[in-house]
Amino acid sequence: MSDAALAEEFCALSRSLFERGLTHGTSGNLSARLPDGGWLVSPTNASLGRLTPARLSRLDARGGHVSGDAPTKEWPLHTAFYATRGQRAGAVVHLHSPFAVALSCLPDLDPADCLPSLTPYPIMRLGQIPLIPYLPPGDAALGEAILALQGRAGAVLLANHGPVTSAPTLAEAVANCEEFEAAARLAITLRGMSARTLSAHQQAELLARFPRS
Repeated sequence: MSDAALAEEFCALSRSLFERGLTHGTSGNLSARLPDGGWLVSPTNASLGRLTPARLSRLDARGGHVSGDAPTKEWPLHTAFYATRGQRAGAVVHLHSPFAVALSCLPDLDPADCLPSLTPYPIMRLGQIPLIPYLPPGDAALGEAILALQGRAGAVLLANHGPVTSAPTLAEAVANCEEFEAAARLAITLRGMSARTLSAHQQAELLARFPRS
């Protein structure tokens, strides 16, 4: 995909997320790797619903700002995925989607896998999702927490903050964040009920049959 085509897709997907209420105000940020090793990054303090290709922040392979508006303050969070996930991370999406944020505020989540295994699809797309303890937005320690995972997780939940997903392409990373939100909504809806979850054997079977990138 050309740089221009990627920029157009970036803005279209961002606008779709905003218009469907998966992010609001100037919250949320996306990034995607360019063919030359640099990145397109959503600007700081910008609505994902009103981005244009010219406004997108372009960074070189070293993370230096080349053109466009200044990049999101969450850029250290994104770079940690790129540093540890290799080609499995061609794009990163971080949203403040309502149900995933609500889930991130609950006190009794499993820190190793914070999303209940209710249906096959989050397992197939996301695998286990670690919970990252609360840190202020933009804090470099968020990136350090991702680095400490050593590439084992393609998605995480930031406590009292929101979801982050990665994938080889931007469209896949967006789809992963959409799946995260749908699964979080189901988990919140069923909370307090005696919901039937998938067994460890059933989860392992899914991962064997549908290996993630």
